[in-house]
Amino acid sequence: MLNISGLLSVAYKEALHILRDKRILVLVITLPPLLTLIFGYAFDSSSISDVPMSLQDRDQSDASKDFVQSIWDKDTYKWQARPANAPEAPDLLHERVQGCLVIPHGWGAGLKNGKPLPLQLYVDASDTNTGEEVAGELQKSLGDFQKDSQDKLIDNLPVEVIDMGEQLPKGIQDEFSSAMVQWNIATTKLYNPGERFIDYVIPGIIGLILQLLTVTLMACTIARERETGTLFQLMVTSLRRSEIVIGKVLPYLVLSIFLIVVAVGVARFQFGTQFQHFGILSLICFLFLCCSLGLGLLISAFCQTQTQAIQFAVFYLLPVLMLSGAFSPLDQLPPAIQMISQTFPLTHFCHAFRLVNMQNAGFSFIAGDLLFMFAGAFICCAGAAFLLKRIQE
Repeated sequence: MLNISGLLSVAYKEALHILRDKRILVLVITLPPLLTLIFGYAFDSSSISDVPMSLQDRDQSDASKDFVQSIWDKDTYKWQARPANAPEAPDLLHERVQGCLVIPHGWGAGLKNGKPLPLQLYVDASDTNTGEEVAGELQKSLGDFQKDSQDKLIDNLPVEVIDMGEQLPKGIQDEFSSAMVQWNIATTKLYNPGERFIDYVIPGIIGLILQLLTVTLMACTIARERETGTLFQLMVTSLRRSEIVIGKVLPYLVLSIFLIVVAVGVARFQFGTQFQHFGILSLICFLFLCCSLGLGLLISAFCQTQTQAIQFAVFYLLPVLMLSGAFSPLDQLPPAIQMISQTFPLTHFCHAFRLVNMQNAGFSFIAGDLLFMFAGAFICCAGAAFLLKRIQE
C-alpha cells in the first residue's frame, strides 16, 4: 500500500523546486500558449497568397492582355510587370520574386491558327512547396481562361455553322457537345471538409510543446538531487522507490494538465479548432503525459548531471520533431524510418488524437496507440525505479 503522506511530501518538495525558480516557472507557463499562437498562425492557412511574381508580356496581343487581366488581381500572386523587351530568362534573386511568367511573342496568333505556344514559367525551386503550388495555380488559371475563350468562340459561331451542326446525326451531336464541355470530378471531402491544415497540425503543436517541456524538466529532477547531494538522503528514508517516482512525477503532471487546457483553449478560441469526444481526448493526453514524464524521469535517473540530462533530452527530441508525423504524414517515409517513428510517444499521440477528433473514430481504432503509451509510461517509470535501486545499493 502506498504511503500517501510520504508520497505527497516528495511531491510538495518537487513543487517547491518549481515555484522557487521564477524564471523557469514564467517560461513554462507562457511558452505553451505563445508557441501555440506562433505555430498556429504559421499553419493557419493551407493555401499560398501574395507570392511575389513578375510577368512579362512579349506578345502584347489582345489575347495576352485578356489573360494578364484575368490573373493580375488574384490573391495568390503579387505581380510586378517586366518590360516586354527585357531578357526572357529572369534573375529571380535580383528581381526579388519567386517566379516569372513570360508570354512569348506570337502566343495570341498561335491560339488563332491552331498552333498555341506554351507559356514559360520560371520558379524558384529552392522552396519546393511554393514552386509547385504556383505552377498548379497558374495552370488552373490558364484552364479557366481557355474555357472562357471556348465559350466565346461557340457563342460567336456563324449561323451557317450551327445549321450544319444540326444536320449531323444525333449521336455525333451529343458526342461533340460532351467533348466541348469541361469534364469534372464531383468531390466530397470527408473529415476535414474545410481543408483546414491547422486542424491537422494542432495535435502535433500541442504534443510537441508538452513533450519539450515535460521531458526536459523531468530530466533535471533526479540529476539535480544527485548534484546537490540530497538524492542519497531521499533514498535512505522509509519511502519506497515507486513512491519517490510518483511523487516526483505528480507536480509536473498537474502542471502539464493545466498547460494542455491552456493550449486547447488557444486553439479553440483563436483558430476555431473544434474538439469533440473530450473524455477520450483527455485519456489520450493523460497517457501521453505519463509516458513523456516517465521518459524524462528515466533520463534523469540515468544521467549524473543536469547538463547530461539536458543533452540526452535534446538528442531524443530532435528526431521526434521530424519523424513523429506532427506536421506531415508518415506514409511517404521509407518503411525502416516509419518503424523508428513508431517508437515515439508523440507519433501515437498525434495518430490517436486525429482519429478521434477529426475522423470520429471509435475506441478500437486507437486501442493500439493507447496501449503503447500506457506500456511506455510503465516501462519508463519502472526503469527509473530500477536505476534508483542501483543508486541505493
